[in-house]
Amino acid sequence: MTAPGWNVLVLAAGRGPDDPMAKAYGVTHKCLVEVGGEPMLKRVISTLLSSSGIASITVSIENRKLLDEALGPLSAKVAFLASGESAARSALSALPENAAFPWAITTGDHPLLTAEMLQYFLAEAATSGADLAAGLARAETILARFPDAKRTYLKFGPDRVSGCNLFALTSPRARKALAFWHDLEKLRKQPWRLVGAFGPVALLRFLTGALTLDSAFALASRRLDLTARPVLMPFAEAAVDVDKPEDKELAERVLRARSA
Repeated sequence: MTAPGWNVLVLAAGRGPDDPMAKAYGVTHKCLVEVGGEPMLKRVISTLLSSSGIASITVSIENRKLLDEALGPLSAKVAFLASGESAARSALSALPENAAFPWAITTGDHPLLTAEMLQYFLAEAATSGADLAAGLARAETILARFPDAKRTYLKFGPDRVSGCNLFALTSPRARKALAFWHDLEKLRKQPWRLVGAFGPVALLRFLTGALTLDSAFALASRRLDLTARPVLMPFAEAAVDVDKPEDKELAERVLRARSA
């Protein structure tokens, strides 16, 4: 059972006029690209609205008009937050010092997200004892379902994992991770620099294959003075966001199979 009262922030800001996906499909924002006949953002919001245990939904995007156009009548069921200079700044705006917890964060380009995935993640996060939890999927889980899929993997010892764009913040202590995240956003596709931000010892252990997934989260916990833990998702689709046309094609194949 998912813990009641989760507030959810959906990050949906654009990436500027040169975003290749937005340009390729003639929209201003990647999350407005249609997958299976609907904007990805609308699919994410529909999933959240169908999920139990959700107290509120806030969408971070540049202006309310974009939100209304993407969601139609569903727009009245969510709160609007003007996006900041980065995803992390937007999250900090949504979670001020006096914010009520817990919060979950996801993105508007997650069209395969289901209520089952969301509730699994939130239930695991709620019982983990973590201030901050991150959803990850092992390479084996993804490749067993999508053997030809090209994903970005982080390697920790024997584990290769891919992010699922799912984060849970269960206490105010997790806010300090958002400021650190702001500094790391530009490194998200450069694993060795990302790990190097935690210090030279961490980088050396990563480069020699000695930094395991558990030790990486223990290191992050010490660095941020909180408890951070991974939630390993058993759903390959949880790791499929749409960054390129091949991802869109994959997502549409999955959606067709679901509706068959």
